[in-house]
Amino acid sequence: MTVRSLFAIVFAVLLAAAGHFLMWQWLIDRGDAPDVRAVQSLSFSPFTRDQNPTANITVTLAQIEKDLKTVLPITGGIRTYSSTQGLESIPLETVKQKGFRVVQGVWLSRDETRNKLEIDNGIWLANNNKSVVAVVVGNETLLRKEKTPEELIGILQDMRRKVKKNTLVTTSETWDIWIKYPELAQNVDYINAHILPFWEGIPADKAVTYTFERYDQLKAAFPDKHIVIGEFGWPSHGYNQRAASAAPVTQARVLREFITEATRRRVDYNIIEAFDQPWKMDEGMVGAYWGLFNAARQPKFTLQGLVEEPERHPKMVASLIMGALLTLIGLARRRPTFGHAMLYALASNGMGVGIIAAAWWPFEVYMSPGTWVMWSVGVCAILPLTAITLARIHEIAEVMLGRKPTRLFKPGSVPVSDKPLPMVSIQVPAFREPPEMLIETLDALATLDYPNYEVLVIINNTPDRTLWQPIENYCKTLGPRFKFLNYPNVSGFKAGALNLAMTEVDPQAEILALIDADYVVNPNWLKDLTPVFEDPKVALMQAPQDHRNASDSAFHRMMQWEFAGFFDIGMIQRNEDNAIITHGTMLLIRRSAFEEVGGWQTDTIVEDTELGLRLYQAGYSAHYTNHRYGWGLLPDTFKAYKSQRHRWAYGALQIIKKHGRAMLPGAKALTWEQKFHFTTGWFFWLSDALGVLIALLNLIWVPLVLGFDMMVPTVAMTVPILTAFCVNILHNQLLYRLRVKARFIDTVSAGIAAMSLQWTVARAVFDGLIKESLAFARTEKGAGKKKRPGASFQALRETLLGAALAASALALHLTNEQEVLEVSFFAATLVVQSIPLLAATLMHIIELLGPSQSQPDKS
Repeated sequence: MTVRSLFAIVFAVLLAAAGHFLMWQWLIDRGDAPDVRAVQSLSFSPFTRDQNPTANITVTLAQIEKDLKTVLPITGGIRTYSSTQGLESIPLETVKQKGFRVVQGVWLSRDETRNKLEIDNGIWLANNNKSVVAVVVGNETLLRKEKTPEELIGILQDMRRKVKKNTLVTTSETWDIWIKYPELAQNVDYINAHILPFWEGIPADKAVTYTFERYDQLKAAFPDKHIVIGEFGWPSHGYNQRAASAAPVTQARVLREFITEATRRRVDYNIIEAFDQPWKMDEGMVGAYWGLFNAARQPKFTLQGLVEEPERHPKMVASLIMGALLTLIGLARRRPTFGHAMLYALASNGMGVGIIAAAWWPFEVYMSPGTWVMWSVGVCAILPLTAITLARIHEIAEVMLGRKPTRLFKPGSVPVSDKPLPMVSIQVPAFREPPEMLIETLDALATLDYPNYEVLVIINNTPDRTLWQPIENYCKTLGPRFKFLNYPNVSGFKAGALNLAMTEVDPQAEILALIDADYVVNPNWLKDLTPVFEDPKVALMQAPQDHRNASDSAFHRMMQWEFAGFFDIGMIQRNEDNAIITHGTMLLIRRSAFEEVGGWQTDTIVEDTELGLRLYQAGYSAHYTNHRYGWGLLPDTFKAYKSQRHRWAYGALQIIKKHGRAMLPGAKALTWEQKFHFTTGWFFWLSDALGVLIALLNLIWVPLVLGFDMMVPTVAMTVPILTAFCVNILHNQLLYRLRVKARFIDTVSAGIAAMSLQWTVARAVFDGLIKESLAFARTEKGAGKKKRPGASFQALRETLLGAALAASALALHLTNEQEVLEVSFFAATLVVQSIPLLAATLMHIIELLGPSQSQPDKS
């Protein structure tokens, strides 16, 4: 690394960190709020974090005593909601506190047996405990439609007759229910109204004003009744309700402003609630977070002084550290320009925030088994998504703002040697290939402008005589340098046949050249590229794949643009770090190096890439040229396109199993840069499988959200998926336009083609995890087969899953009446996850709408 590059990295890290810090200062909510001396009354439910009253849990006297000691310093009164499950003991404990007031709750439901017990206990407590100043019979009973107004009024009238005269009797309903049923007010001693602007989607800065507007509305409707705001509160965490958002500082500010205004107006009130209630997670997650104290009985904020969110400070520090680490790891041993380093550092800091936000989540929220599953899946997705996204950003930054490529091999760049040109043995493996296509390949090889070469035509596992006999006859007409080899029963498929053919290679051959049976080569191929082997450390020379039948149809053009991006973007960048992927066509290999590492190995179906990795491990280097020297044929059909990619992805899994340890930090055979490129390349394969898995899990989750009010994944879990998708789009548009010189429509075509293979790659990855080997599948090319009407739809699974994801997103959107941000992000994530799957549908439809047959271009 040069001094200039080191300074670029250091300055980028510092500047990105400064921007990151300033962002946190903007995000950290702090500010003034009026000081409050005490709270008039608090809703009191002494259930611990792991207790759920709906499971008929009974609280103990020890719990009640402990929790009362927690709230006594800030309030002189409490409101309860039930007179069973141990809560009937609360007034007995409060008697010990002189002047302490209890508003005793009596819970009403459809369970008449429990209702009788609740009512009887409430009457006894009101008549036998001087701390009980009022009894609240029912809580939002009419709102929940568990009683009719007539039924509730009857219960209230009975209760008023049975309790002592100085004990007030009322019920609790939301403010609008009191307006709707004015007869209710005639049967209570005072109106106990719930005014909760959060649930009505009122923004925090208007919450207090809105509350007292509703209070004044009630006063106007019932001028002769005393009115108590029986519930007012604001949550510290959870989903938003339209314009109302939950946050710790917001909760503190709203409550302190409300208490101040209520005190000024001399309005009686009760704050919901004393303690967080994790069992209320079904209330859109926010139900758990209305307490002034968390579930561990720690205060969330003070009633006096500056309002701030102290827990964000450690998160800020962790995010800054993570951003710096990601930057240094990504740019270590690189030679970035300042622009390259700066863009990468900014992206790393952004991803650092996402990682820390996701990792921090269990420390901020109350986790249930469902949320643990959701969080675990999300974290598993974030790590590879981070690697993939930063690899994309790195490539964007390097191509657009970094140094120009310096290792691309160009003809004439090597000094002319006096030594004769090396003998080259060209090998053309063929497995059940159309004879007319292979003959075209041989014709091109016969016209090579090179004095010293042979051609081995290696037919393997092709029993059909009509496929190989014409080739044997044609080789005889081309002369002695063309050798026809036929291996009818070879194990190891292509690699096995190539190994057998090595016994027929001219002993003088120093270079092995490999091309596919469908390739037509430029006459200058060998003359231009063999000089690279003047350097004894060079073992490989790779030229790009290109295709001569891209103009056959829109379907073929889409495949062509997808291939071009890899060879004009990815391979050029990998070449700068001596880390290209070896392909089994347009490939030149130093024979001595090839034999030194053991030749072709038959334990993978991507023997070419595996060979290249072994040569790197042996200390050899490779070179790449982006100049086109050969043109093959694109797959005939979408089925063939998928089959080819399945083979490549499955082979990648085989290589991971075989060479994964070589990528570990302590392994010394490969350079850091080579490890980086191969590891991130593998992540691209794995990410498709992970993407499909997460899409399936999300699809399962949607009915739980819609039917059972389960939590949707938090923004920290969905934003990385959306970010990765946006970065991929950006990568496609910017680099295709810059490097591939593609038009907008062409970049879109390439993107659709690439995305259409997600399901195929995922299936290959899962096959690679559970299957040791697969049969070799030939990619159909150049056969000119007519598309058969009525043939099976080749994107059925992708279409069904994609349509299900899109329909689920629509369902979430239509039912998101409260405009919950997390639901919107989750729906957007489902849409993004549906796009690659529906891209497969579109590709197959475009194929079906194209010409009825595909013929190689003979021109």
